[in-house]
Amino acid sequence: MPGVQALTIHTVLSEIGLEMRQWPTDKHFASWLGRCPENQIRGGKVLSTGRRRVQNRASRALRMAAQSLRTSPSYLGAFSRRMRSTLGPAKATTATAHTLAKILDHMLQEKTPYRVQSAEAYLQKDHARRLRQ
Repeated sequence: MPGVQALTIHTVLSEIGLEMRQWPTDKHFASWLGRCPENQIRGGKVLSTGRRRVQNRASRALRMAAQSLRTSPSYLGAFSRRMRSTLGPAKATTATAHTLAKILDHMLQEKTPYRVQSAEAYLQKDHARRLRQ
């Protein structure tokens, strides 16, 4: 995967292991890592929003990998730059780390390699999405 080095993979796998059945979906995995929103809702009213505070080396490693994607000429690099322009640097890093966590979960669940995609493919997909909206 672009942005993910061998040390990052070793850190993540030492924290989570190879058995991914403990998380039913990629959303559960991202929540365990603390890479998803934490909305406090009572009676239909949103009391506060933010992210879960977790002390997790795997989460930190994915966040550092997401920060390195800012200048990458890959699909994930284009995603990171688009998120950075709309959300700002901090939230873009969290969103990119969330995407990395979902990709990693899928790779470990399905035992499949990463499929390389270009930034042009992402930009075309994003342009088509904008036209549909």
